[in-house]
Amino acid sequence: MRRPPIELHRGELRITNSVLHLDAKRRVECAFVSHAHGDHIGRHDRTIATAATIALMRHRLGEPKRRKTEALPVGYRTPFGLGELTLELFSAGHVLGSAQLRVTRNEVAVGYTGDLCTEPTHAAEQADVMPCDVLVMESTFGLPRYVFPPKAETLAAIRKFVDDALSDGVTPVLLGYALGKAQEILKFLSDAGYPCRAHPVVHAVNRVYEAEGVALPNVRPLGPEGAGPGEVVVAPPHLARSPAMRGLRRRRTAMLTGWAIDGARWFRGVDAAFPLSDHADFPGLMGYAKATGASRVFTVHGHADALAAALRKEGIRAEPLREQMQLELL
Repeated sequence: MRRPPIELHRGELRITNSVLHLDAKRRVECAFVSHAHGDHIGRHDRTIATAATIALMRHRLGEPKRRKTEALPVGYRTPFGLGELTLELFSAGHVLGSAQLRVTRNEVAVGYTGDLCTEPTHAAEQADVMPCDVLVMESTFGLPRYVFPPKAETLAAIRKFVDDALSDGVTPVLLGYALGKAQEILKFLSDAGYPCRAHPVVHAVNRVYEAEGVALPNVRPLGPEGAGPGEVVVAPPHLARSPAMRGLRRRRTAMLTGWAIDGARWFRGVDAAFPLSDHADFPGLMGYAKATGASRVFTVHGHADALAAALRKEGIRAEPLREQMQLELL
């Protein structure tokens, strides 16, 4: 019996012969949303996601003003039906509420990772391995050169950067995405006793995290007065020079991103860059693909070609998913 295909059409993933889209950005009838980063969300007639992702989407998109929409909050490891499909969400470890999706039809299980982080984090759920027959996986850091140091080592280096700046009487400013990276470093530092200030955009996301049960002690919003002695500031990279930051007269700035593997020279206006990532690195992606037990792997986005080639060298049937390519799963 022929199994359902997956297709990539106009940049959107969809389970063919169903209404189900995966992380669609344009409005569709029904979409699974893996997490609430801007490149994965849209206003859909019906949204399937975790409760935390739905809360973060509402914060980022606001409440719909006209057309009626429906959000279906789903817990991890709770199978449910959608027509002839059986759906089940697994934690992705990327940001709070992030999820992978397994779709089963005619006894074939197709897994979709979305953005994935296989290492434990301080402010998000630990990723689960999602057993499946066919795996569709994001390939953000799908080149062999992207090997992150142990997270404990990276966090220790960030803490030393903070301590050195405070000892020199300047304000340490850490730049990370407002959703996910900012809460990760704030949770780490605030739990360690550092008083922190969050840029207003970060602070607004913090409130959603706290409402979902993630405590962020010792964190206050950054105001016009700037930061006091001993305080650490966390802000989004694109708002490093925003009006909210004008009260910081003397600062020392570091970028927190997995792309720091490529070297700090790529980031203008910062004093340091640390490879703190909420994505899996190359070994993490390779290991995860093997752990799912999938007999066939399709890579999407990022370095899809390179990752698929590396998986083939390991004896796994893998290829990048192309636009309008249909996968007949036999």
